This record gives sequence, C-alpha cells and structure tokens, in this order.
Amino acid sequence: MLEYNAQARLLVSCKDQPGIVANISSALYQVGANITESAQFSTDPTDGMFFMRIAFDHHGLHALTELNRHLRGLQASTKMTYRLTDPNHRLRIAIFVSREDHCLMELLWQQRTNMLPVDIAMIISNHDLYEKTAQEFSIPFHYIPITKDTKIDAENAQHRLLESRVDLIVLARYMQILSRQMIARYPNKIINIHHSFLPAFIGARPYERAYERGVKIIGATAHYVTDELDAGPIIEQDITRVKHSDDVASLKKMGRLIEKNVLARAVKWHAEDRVLVHNNKTIVFT
Repeated sequence: MLEYNAQARLLVSCKDQPGIVANISSALYQVGANITESAQFSTDPTDGMFFMRIAFDHHGLHALTELNRHLRGLQASTKMTYRLTDPNHRLRIAIFVSREDHCLMELLWQQRTNMLPVDIAMIISNHDLYEKTAQEFSIPFHYIPITKDTKIDAENAQHRLLESRVDLIVLARYMQILSRQMIARYPNKIINIHHSFLPAFIGARPYERAYERGVKIIGATAHYVTDELDAGPIIEQDITRVKHSDDVASLKKMGRLIEKNVLARAVKWHAEDRVLVHNNKTIVFT
C-alpha cells in the first residue's frame, strides 16, 4: 500500500439527512484516505443544517482529484457545499492597527513562535507608530492616514495593497469603521476584536460605559465584520470578573489581556478551518 504523503481538510455544509456521514466516509475510503480528525454538528436532525469538518491523510494529487469527483456526485444529490483545503498552505493575513499595540504584538509573537499557523503579509495603520516594530519582524508596514474627507481614497489604497495578496484581514484594535464596499470585498474574511462582551456595549468607549453601568464582568469578542456595527458572527469570547473598586483604567488593563488572547484564538481557528458560518452564527470545531 502506498504511504501517505499529504494531508487535507474537508468542510461540509448541507441540509441534515440520513447517510451524509456514511457517504462522505465512503468517498474518502474509496480514494484510500485515512481520517485523522472528525467533528460534526446538526442544528436539528429533522429539519436542520448539518456541518462537518474532517482532517485526513491521502496519497497525493490523484487521490484528491478522485475525491473531488466523488464529492461532486454527492453535491448533486444532497445539495451540499464543500471545501477542500491544504493544512500546509498557511493563510496570508494583513493586520490593521491604530494606536494600541497589545493585540498586534500578541499576533506577531504567536506567529514568530509557530503558535499561529499564518504568514503576516503586511501591517496597515492609520498612525505611523509601528513602522519600527514591523521592521523588527521583517514585515512590510504601510501608513495610510484617514480623515473624513479621505476615507474612500484611503480604503482604495488599502484594497490595492491587499488585492490578491492576503486571505484574511485582522482588525487588531483598528479604530476605524470600514465602509460597506470594503466589507463586501472580503465576506467572512475580516476578523475584528471588540473590547466588550457583545452584545453588551456595542460601539465606542465600552469600558467607560461598563464602568458607568457598574458591571461585575467585562469581556472581549472576536467576530467577523458585517455591515451592522459589532454584530457579525461571533467566533470567540472571554470574560473576567471585576470589583466595585476597579476604575476605568483598571478595566482597560484587564481587558487588554482578554482582547489579545481572544483575537489570537479566533485567528488560529479560522486558519485551521475550524469555523463555519451559518446565518449570523458560527459553528466552531475546537
């Protein structure tokens, strides 16, 4: 028997129905693939949606070609959508950042230490604070200032830099609201970190508003960006408890730790094909 010389991932979405797992497993068996990881979820076994993520070893291009042929047959009969990916292909990401650097530095460190399976193609900022940091990590840095009058021109300049060069945009405390045109260019390919436990305190100054409200927990939320502000599909969240004696500065200090970790996990899971989007929710196979 041929030794396995390659790996792949298969993501499947379809209306739940009998035989899906058996048919997909059979297709993998017929091309000699070996399943190494499998996870599945149904929103409702009677009238719901079915989602699956499978990692497997295979014998190379011919096996994948044959698997695609089998999957296209299943696609025609089940109306499923599927995606095959190569785990050895590292996503190229662009990091957008404004003034605060804690999320940026966490992503840079995790990427350098191989904890984050991505390549950072560029850093884009509306401030000129992190050019030296980018140079230290040998990453191209692009300073594109933005005002109310130059926002469209700035986004067009960003798009020219990004086009055909990146797979994912990460807003690492980038404090500009993207236009609908920008968002439409990258559906479910922009991840933002919001410094509150959404849906609480959408928009600006969430720590100040949390303090005024006297909350007992604060949190952070990583989500895909959509037209509706801070309302895209949520990928990851976390919280920490606060005391009545904590002021706004204390909340921000604690919040930075949550923000950087939540964002890094969301980017990692996206890069590992662990996130499937359904309507305005996510299925995250961790």
